[in-house]
Amino acid sequence: MCKGLATLPATCLKSAKDIKHKISFLLQKPEPQAVDQKQIKETAAGAAKRSPTPAEMEKWKESFSHVMNSEAGRAVFTRFLKSEFSEENMDFWVACEDFKKTLNYNLETRAKQVYQQYVEADSPNEVNLDAATREETRQSVQSASPSCFDEAQKKIYTLMEKDSYRRFLKSKLIQDLYETHTAAMKEKQKRNCGGNMQALTGGA
Repeated sequence: MCKGLATLPATCLKSAKDIKHKISFLLQKPEPQAVDQKQIKETAAGAAKRSPTPAEMEKWKESFSHVMNSEAGRAVFTRFLKSEFSEENMDFWVACEDFKKTLNYNLETRAKQVYQQYVEADSPNEVNLDAATREETRQSVQSASPSCFDEAQKKIYTLMEKDSYRRFLKSKLIQDLYETHTAAMKEKQKRNCGGNMQALTGGA
């Protein structure tokens, strides 16, 4: 077998090595399904990380800023907004935050995308802005800067704070979260008591 390979022309051996190298490369490439699974796991891990604690939820009652400054708070509040079909407000606020981090050379393009998605009249996810703010934002986008959505973002923030936030605190979503934590705490205490009784019985 080895003798037969030795008698092959050098060009054939080179081609065989090239083919072997390409096959090895292809085998090393992750399958699309594997990549998707990794993304799903990362998303699930992120969702678990956003799960609020009772202490966090108590802070949310103090002010709307505590909700917005908390990753878990924004996640839960977004769920509430979806139930009211007004999640575009949070989406726009987040888009504005992301826009401020946009590199200068891409500002104009990104500004137009945000404007056409949320601010322009009859846009796919149009937010509730007064005519004056909408026009001011349109003019600001024409000479795009990191602050061109600031006024519109403030208006939407205030809208969420004065309107949705109050209903959010009294919502079934918040009540269910409290009940879930209460039930989990009772179950934990029950297990601890059971373990202590077993220890005492065993000791006797």
